Amino acid sequence: MTQLYLITPPRIDAGFVATLEEALSAGEVAALQIRLKDHDVDDIRALAPALIACAQKHGVAAIMNDSAALADELGCDGVHIGQSDGRIKDARAVMGKDRTVGVTCHDSRHLAMTAGEAGADYVAFGAFFPTETKDAPTQADIPLLNWWIELFELPCVAIGGITVDNAAPLVEAGADFLAVSGGVWGHADGPAAAVKAFNAICAG
Repeated sequence: MTQLYLITPPRIDAGFVATLEEALSAGEVAALQIRLKDHDVDDIRALAPALIACAQKHGVAAIMNDSAALADELGCDGVHIGQSDGRIKDARAVMGKDRTVGVTCHDSRHLAMTAGEAGADYVAFGAFFPTETKDAPTQADIPLLNWWIELFELPCVAIGGITVDNAAPLVEAGADFLAVSGGVWGHADGPAAAVKAFNAICAG
């Protein structure tokens, strides 16, 4: 069954942990990626521990974006790296075999197969829809998901502009995870309502 993979907004304040608590209390969430792109590393060191503690309290994997060293330093359950964030082998050396290393593969079959061969724990495809959270250089499509799921056992994450209104085709295609940021934090009825709605969609 498809699971929800939350991504933090790019900029937060210390009060965001209450919003996160509300979201994680509302339903099943598999992972939280701490992706604070609008903060410097000192800010992240100050803000992330409360988010990590909140996630882990709820049994949600805390995944740090970009930096395996920072993920390890802060006690995260994994790291998510982009194509320009270093080698999977180096991230694995820092994280060890028991923690997660996920990799952005854009819309590329080649990058995904290479990531799998290098020992990634999941591959992320996207963006599936227009997104305001990040500058998405590529657009992925449903046939890419179909191809991956048919041929490979390695879990795949669908990312990019996913909302409760457009998520169903990704679930039907068999995506293992839906990575969502604005679709939860910016939901008209609040994050808790969004998590409940995504859970319902994931359950089919």
